Amino acid sequence: MWVFGYGSLIWHPGFAVAEARVARLRDWHRSFCMRSIHHRGTETAPGLVLALDAAPGAVCDGVAFRVEPGTEAETLAALRERELISSAYLEREVTLDLAEGGQVRALAYVIDPDHVQYCGGLPLEEQARIIADAVGGRGPNRDYLFATAQHLADLGIADADLEWLAARVAAL
Repeated sequence: MWVFGYGSLIWHPGFAVAEARVARLRDWHRSFCMRSIHHRGTETAPGLVLALDAAPGAVCDGVAFRVEPGTEAETLAALRERELISSAYLEREVTLDLAEGGQVRALAYVIDPDHVQYCGGLPLEEQARIIADAVGGRGPNRDYLFATAQHLADLGIADADLEWLAARVAAL
């Protein structure tokens, strides 16, 4: 069983990992397009979290995690509890291109563009202001942004929007 990490799963998978490889998902992009009312914001002051938003021709680089054999059922249960908390994410099987070559089928959580928490297309400046101020059950929204941006940089994965957001939120 493989799982695609493109946001907090990169730095906090929350399951036993047998192997991790840099991978690319085609026709999706990483975006702060989901209002967070639980983990990084509240219902009255939502934050923003990353989701995979469909975008033909786009790519999202992240990490393909191979789940430790024998832990697949508990991993799936934990992922569903974590990721499907408000039904804004949809669970999908996707094909990833591994950086070293080859492909794997992996589980990924993508945004439901018809869900009330979907907010694709927000200007980066508005995203920065929301992220700078929001706090939820798992802490400040900015910590989520900074950890994700740092781990992507450590992996050699460039993401211009996240890099800009991290610098802007730090300035705010």
